[in-house]
Amino acid sequence: MSSPRPASVLAAGICALVLTLGIARFAYTPMIPPMQQQTALGEALAGWLAGWNYLGYLTGLLLITRLRDLVLKDRLYRLGLLLAVLTTLMMGLGEAPWLWGLSRYLAGLSSAAGLMLGSGLILHWLLRHGYRSELGLHFSGLGLGIVLGALLVELTLGWLDWRTQWLVLGLVGALLLLPAWLGLPRPPAAALNAAGTSDDASTPGTEPRRAWLWLLQGAYLCAGFGYVINATFTAVITEQQPGLAGQGVWMWLLVGIAAAPAPLLWDRIARRLGYLPTLQTAWGLQIVGILLPVWSSSLAAAIASALLFGATFIGIVSLVLTMVGVRYPAHPASIMARLTIGFGLAQIIAPVLAGELAERTGHFDSALLAVAALMLIGLGCLLTMQRLERRTGRRRP
Repeated sequence: MSSPRPASVLAAGICALVLTLGIARFAYTPMIPPMQQQTALGEALAGWLAGWNYLGYLTGLLLITRLRDLVLKDRLYRLGLLLAVLTTLMMGLGEAPWLWGLSRYLAGLSSAAGLMLGSGLILHWLLRHGYRSELGLHFSGLGLGIVLGALLVELTLGWLDWRTQWLVLGLVGALLLLPAWLGLPRPPAAALNAAGTSDDASTPGTEPRRAWLWLLQGAYLCAGFGYVINATFTAVITEQQPGLAGQGVWMWLLVGIAAAPAPLLWDRIARRLGYLPTLQTAWGLQIVGILLPVWSSSLAAAIASALLFGATFIGIVSLVLTMVGVRYPAHPASIMARLTIGFGLAQIIAPVLAGELAERTGHFDSALLAVAALMLIGLGCLLTMQRLERRTGRRRP
């Protein structure tokens, strides 16, 4: 058989991200308001369910970092696609919290498979066939998935109950499974994962100082808190604002619209400014977006907050991981795993605490202020990293 075109392989990766993240993971965000209206789901339980989802993602990440066999990675990637469809359908089977929690945990595993395994397999295919190793177009699938999930929820709102809405999401996911499964070629049985053999290598004298890495780890931990509150509660926060009832799903839709082109945009900015200045810019914009709902309950503030979050959250992740690949060329996988574990822990803790706090106070202002403070600490870490680079005479790549 002739080798597939890179466009079809990238399309498979985009469909995988739309399925495993846009529907299996992030459709839960716009579904919280209708579920709260029709079931006993409260803010605290909503936060706990989000925590279980991120725990599943972290579990998948820890398992993936131990894998070296590309053939096994491919099998687990395809298992993740199936899990994404099944766990979406599970959400509509009943109102038991344990059922929802199990669904969210397994959906987190599928998200790790779609994002980490799918991206790695596509990158390996591109490199093996001599194509450029740029995944900006691939990561646009995350924003497209958010848009699709939000549209499906909004279009079915009012004439379908919450159970049937989850059924519709699952059926659309099943349609996405086909191109995601068929479009990505299976790796040869004898294929080796170069990343799995390079982590033992070292390049003394070329890597940043240890303090630089600790600062990056601290900043990325703070970014995990900043990301997960909006990723979980954007729709709910909007619905709670006076005069904005019914607008929550549309704000989540704007997040996806802004997120779709964001990886390509931030890559271009980083080529001109360098990684750290670009990260600082994205960081500052996200802090403003977090604080806007606290400062104002207007529709304009909600729109600006959604757009700023969508434009920055995936940009921060892609910039950090790309910068790690540049600064630690001898062992990027281990550094990425170290950073992402902290990011994942924040995703487990933050929604639980925010949900409990919101249920006691009746609003999310306190949670948003706390997250903004943590993001400011992360921004301070980035500024200190830049000072360290200047002292050691390191130039931007």
